[in-house]
Amino acid sequence: MNGVKSINLKKLCTAAMLVAVGVAASAVNFPIGASRCCPAQAFVNVVSGVLLGPWYAAGVGFCCALIRNLLGTGTLLAFPGSIFGALLAGLLYKKVKPLTVLAALGELFGTSILGALTAYPIAKFVMGKQAAVFGLVLPFFISSLGGAVIAFVLMAALEKSGVLRRFAATLEGADGRGA
Repeated sequence: MNGVKSINLKKLCTAAMLVAVGVAASAVNFPIGASRCCPAQAFVNVVSGVLLGPWYAAGVGFCCALIRNLLGTGTLLAFPGSIFGALLAGLLYKKVKPLTVLAALGELFGTSILGALTAYPIAKFVMGKQAAVFGLVLPFFISSLGGAVIAFVLMAALEKSGVLRRFAATLEGADGRGA
C-alpha cells in the first residue's frame, strides 16, 4: 500500500469492544480523595495491552477515560491513570512474552506511580483539589490492583490453554498484515 500501514480491522473492533467493557464496567467505582477509582479500567488496560499491544492499549485507555468523563463516571484523573497503565502493560508484555504477570505489574506501576504523579498537577491546578505530590499513588494503586489481578488470572489461563496464542494470531491476520 505504498508504504502506508493498513488499519487492522480485527484489532480496531477488539479495541472498540474493550472500550465498551471499560465504560460499562465504570458503573462500579468508588471515590478516594480527588479520584474516582474504577478497578475495571485496570482489567481493560491489561487485557488490551496483552491482546493489542501498547499503542492500541493506550488508545483504549484514552477512549475509556474520554467517554467516562463525558458520561460523568470519571474524572480528569482517569486520563493519565488509564493511558500510562495500558501503555506500560502493553510494552512489558510485548518485550517479555509470554509473561502476563509483567503486563499486570506494568499496569500497576504505570497507573499507580506514573499516572498518579502525572495526575497531581491536573488535580491541583485544573481541578482545584488539594493533594500531596504522592497523595494519589495509594488511591490509584488500590484502584488498579483488583483489576490487574483479575486480568492476570484470566490472561494466564488463556495463555496456558493456548487460546491467547490463537486469538493473537487471528488479530494479526493470516496474511501477515498486522498493525
